[in-house]
Amino acid sequence: MLIKAAVVRSKGGPFLIEEVELDEPRDDEILVKVVAAGMCHSDLNSRDQKYPPRLPAVFGHEGAGVVERVGRNVGGFRPGDHVVITYNTCERCFSCVSGKPWACEQLFELHFGGRAPDGRMTIRDRSGPISSSYFGQSSFATYALAYENNCVKVPADLPLEILGPLGCGIETGAGAVINAMQMPVAETIVIFGAGSVGLSAVMGAVIAGATRIIAVDVRSNRLELAGELGATDLVDASKVEPLEEIRRLTEGGVRYVIEASGSPSSLSCGIKLLRTGGVLGLIGAPPIGTEIPLDVNFMIFNRTIRGIVQGYSDRQTFIPRLIDLYRKGRFPFDKLIRYYDFNDINQAALDSDAGLTIKPVVRMI
Repeated sequence: MLIKAAVVRSKGGPFLIEEVELDEPRDDEILVKVVAAGMCHSDLNSRDQKYPPRLPAVFGHEGAGVVERVGRNVGGFRPGDHVVITYNTCERCFSCVSGKPWACEQLFELHFGGRAPDGRMTIRDRSGPISSSYFGQSSFATYALAYENNCVKVPADLPLEILGPLGCGIETGAGAVINAMQMPVAETIVIFGAGSVGLSAVMGAVIAGATRIIAVDVRSNRLELAGELGATDLVDASKVEPLEEIRRLTEGGVRYVIEASGSPSSLSCGIKLLRTGGVLGLIGAPPIGTEIPLDVNFMIFNRTIRGIVQGYSDRQTFIPRLIDLYRKGRFPFDKLIRYYDFNDINQAALDSDAGLTIKPVVRMI
């Protein structure tokens, strides 16, 4: 079927709105009419080829829309269902069958391989196939192919344009604190990076019962919003040395840190802040191959770095939980969002890169 999609054809190049051919849904696939899709840092990293897949490609992995058609083996969805599309998994590896889909052994390939699980490219133009199935969706398009395991039914009375970011960035930040860190109530946590993921972690820390939440960033507008969302202390790393300032605020360090900025220097700082027995949750994603020096003996004394993908989230239960918290006024993630028309997707990317917009959401219709 003919659809419109935002195709990236060159490293760091623009999103080009083009007419392309999308496969019809196969037996295990769901065709979703995309209403809106959030723009995440991973989309821009892939555009810039800091991550695969190869170009040309269609990105987008925070889609929300309405089910148009389903394959004959799909039993849990039907046309007309409102869905958020989230991350895809293999459903066969040890992690998947053990109830830990976020640790799927095929996760990287399913996110960034540019192909559907059966190996085919689902989008093409006159010149040939285009890398697609990004996170099992490629939702910077008017229609996307997804699967039962990465579609989540959502209430029809909520605007779909709000809900898309729950599929990755919001889920990841909030889930990192609520699900992965296992932080007791009345604790202190430091969160590096006040973008959409870091601010979601701030809101997650409030829900988890943290009594002191220290947000670190270099942009005053983001820190101001962090304060509105529940951060108790704001550290502007453009004005003070964060390691010294946080040690001063906490009398030496903390037991819980989230690194959501993707900055190697912030990661190093966060590690140095850990008290004995402390945990650093690593979410921020620098270019592939990024390394930092590590004092092994410092880490031996019961300090942990925990890589966190998708917020350790069971998609079918955690996203509805976040929606319920939003309805109750306890998780106001809509404060992060700014909307753009599909034709303005490049402006959304520019504003995101410049830090002017925290969570761009591109509306297809």
